[in-house]
Formats: sequence, C-alpha cells, structure tokens
Amino acid sequence: MGGAIAAGHPLTAQAGADVLATGGNAVDACIAAAFVAAVAEGPLTGPAGGGFLMVAEPGGDAVVLDCFFAVPERPLGEMEEAIVDFADAGTQVFHVGEGSVAVPGLVAGLEKAHRRFGSRPWAELVEPAVTLALEGVVRDAPRAFLHEILSGILLRSESGASMYGDPERVVTVDFTPTLRAIRDEGAAAVAELLPELADDLAAYRVVEHAPLESEILGRRVLVTPVPSRGGEIVLEILAGLETLEEWSLHGEARAVALAYERSWPGSLSGTTHISIVDGEGRAAALSSTLGSGSGLFRGGTQLNNMLGELDVIGDEPREAGTRLPSMMAPTLVLADDAPRLVVGSAGSVRLAGAILQVVAGVVRQGLSVQEAIVRPRLHVDGEVAHVEGGWPEGVAEALAEDGFAPVIWASTNLFFGGASAVERQPGGSLAAAGDPRRGGHGSVVR
Repeated sequence: MGGAIAAGHPLTAQAGADVLATGGNAVDACIAAAFVAAVAEGPLTGPAGGGFLMVAEPGGDAVVLDCFFAVPERPLGEMEEAIVDFADAGTQVFHVGEGSVAVPGLVAGLEKAHRRFGSRPWAELVEPAVTLALEGVVRDAPRAFLHEILSGILLRSESGASMYGDPERVVTVDFTPTLRAIRDEGAAAVAELLPELADDLAAYRVVEHAPLESEILGRRVLVTPVPSRGGEIVLEILAGLETLEEWSLHGEARAVALAYERSWPGSLSGTTHISIVDGEGRAAALSSTLGSGSGLFRGGTQLNNMLGELDVIGDEPREAGTRLPSMMAPTLVLADDAPRLVVGSAGSVRLAGAILQVVAGVVRQGLSVQEAIVRPRLHVDGEVAHVEGGWPEGVAEALAEDGFAPVIWASTNLFFGGASAVERQPGGSLAAAGDPRRGGHGSVVR
C-alpha cells in the first residue's frame, strides 16, 4: 500500500513502515509502531499508558479515540517525591510510586482501532515488539540524554535498574511475556499488570469524539477535543496568527502567549507521537504517554504516574472513572478533504506550540515538514519568551522591545517538544520527518 510515517524513534518508524510496505493500512502500521515504541521508548509509553488516536478514513469523517487515563476507585498506595535534574531547565519534583498510578487505556484504544479500522491480524501487529523485546535496544545519543534526565525515576527500583542500568543497551527481555499476553489476549492482558485495578479496567471504555474543527490559513484543521486542552490551544494560536498580515517573531510570540494564558505551566513529562498516512489517503495520529513514569515496573514495563502529575491535573478530588485532563493534541490538516499534514508532539504544555509552529511553517510559509520541524522554536509563558538556539542575532533585543523577557537557550533542546509529522505535498508526493530534539525519524514507503 505504501505511505509515510514519522515517530519518536527510528525503530518505531521502521515497524510502521514495514507494515505499510507489506500492504497494511495506516491504522495497522500505527498499532505495530505503538507496541514497538513501548519497547524502544519505554520511559514514555507502554501498556500502562494512555493516549489519543485520531483516524481519518478516505472520504469519511475523522474520529478521535480517547484512550486516556481514568481515575481509579482507590489509589494503589502512597505517592513519593522524586527530584529530577533537567540541566538548563533546573530541577523539578515529580510524584511517583504506587499512589500515582491511574487507570490506563492505551491498549484498549489500540484494540478498538484495530476492530474498527484494521486489516491485518492483531497478533501479527504485536509480534515485531515481541521480537525487539527479546533483543533489547541499543541506547542512542537522544535516549542516553533522556534516560539520564529521568534516571531518578528509572533507576529507583531494582527492576528499573535491571532494564536501564546498562549505559549501552536497554535490557527488555522481561517485557516479552507481557507482550505475548497482549498479542494473545488483547487488552484483557493489561489486568495482569494491574490486578488491583481489575474492576476499573473492566469498567473502562474507549470514548469516540468528533474532532474540534476550524478553517484556518485556508485549510480545515482538525484537533483533539476535551479532555485534551492542547487542541483548543493549537486552534487559538493559529487563529491569532491568521490575523497577522505577515509573519513576525513578536506576532507569533503574542499569539502563543494569549492562547496559553488559560493553560497550566506543565511539567517536562514524557510523551511520544506517531503520524501516518497510507497510500489510500487514510491518516492516523497517535499521542501516548506514561506521564513521567511512576518508577514502578511490572512485567518488564513501567507503570504510569498520571495521578502524580499534579501540575497538570490539579489536586482537587475527582470522581472514579472520570478522565484526567491532558495537553496531547494529535492534529490533522486537510486540503480538498484529503490529508495535507498529520502532526503531533511531545513536550507537555509546550507541545501545542510545537505543533502550531510546524503547521504554520508548512501551511503558511511553504516549508517542508523537515524544514518546519528542525527550525528553532519559541515558547511563551506569560511575558517570558523561551527562545531556542539557532535564531538569528537580535531576536532577544526585538522581543525585549516588544515587552517580553527573553530566555535564550544555547542550542536546540527537548524542552521545546518533539514533533512527528507527515505531509502530502501539493503535487501528491509524501514526506515525513521526526524531531531531532528527541531522536525521531521519518520514512516514506513507496
């Protein structure tokens, strides 16, 4: 069938590309890639994760499958504090441990997507992850940096240290029984990881939503609705940019600042994203996360800490079964009712700005997805403008003159997100790009 895929790790992208190359569709490729990501990107996603999957069928309406986290009937235990050093961004306190674990929905969401849109057998799509888990994953430079940042969480237990303690390789062999159970039993196998949440998992339902939609920059833009806040922010920033007669740095900074005024500060928690378009014009965009991870490992995989992401979810009481809020925002741009751009990003609160800057670069400025992703970014928090390394000289002065307090970063940094995007160019050819800030990769299959 062919198509294009972009993801947060080369092995994740390769798994999806292999499915496309052998005739699978975008959803098939997304499922295979998601399970390989659970191995290759284990600190960010896995069977105990949650997410949002947007699917658009050729000539049909798009749907968002909400498989994000729910509140359990009761927490598993107490939360603990873990201090993580983010170098340039300073230190941050995370809440981890048993009391931080929410009800996961990612595997249930993938299973529902497979029933509705898939064309290949489920077991066939999970098998590449089983094979990879047996081998383990060589730790490349982007992962070495990420794992170092998260070492206070990843190495806090003996089981975590057995996986992430080798500086050269992530040892994932203990994950294979869990993946085989998911291959054979589907989402029901997740209860084997979390028997304390068996009733919550049995009551959990993947929710279908119509995406939020707006016509901006001459294109239909579809984004993720609540419980995601990120989609609304993407639309708000794009609407602000549309009012500009011509692009300017301070104009973009103002649009970002206004959209973020009603948001939360957000942590540097982990997310990964997969974007796919197949040869028939079907699109799939999956963002998934473990939060920052709980530091608890079962079945060779880490449990989430979403109840501990207090700067995201707040500390008010929540009713059991209700969804937690999120910033994740799979986004689809249509031209003539066909996918023009499929994009999403990691980066907590900053991911909406990363998505916006990729969309604006491709749709408004005519950049390729590769150019739009690698160019430097900015993030605005109130009057503070974080400016990524790589902007021309004079940017700080220009922002200061416009009333911002600029913070200049020395180089590109994962603080500014990790976008994965594919595009169908005006001539019909496909292109894909992963974000070098997080070691992403894009692949086109012909």
